[in-house]
Amino acid sequence: MADTVARTTLRAQRKAFAALGVRPSGTRHPLVAVAMVLPLAALLVVVFGGWSAVVEQASSVGVMLGR
Repeated sequence: MADTVARTTLRAQRKAFAALGVRPSGTRHPLVAVAMVLPLAALLVVVFGGWSAVVEQASSVGVMLGR
């Protein structure tokens, strides 16, 4: 009974894909996912100040976690 919402949502997604004639692909190969993310990651590094900002944020998180 608790899975009713999840099953209904899944059925709705399947119907939507069927209406468009598209089959859901399931999971992607990890290299495909990396190839999709890298251009955006590179753009964000350039726009938001490069590696120094990443290091600063990581350091802040480490301090918050007590390391």
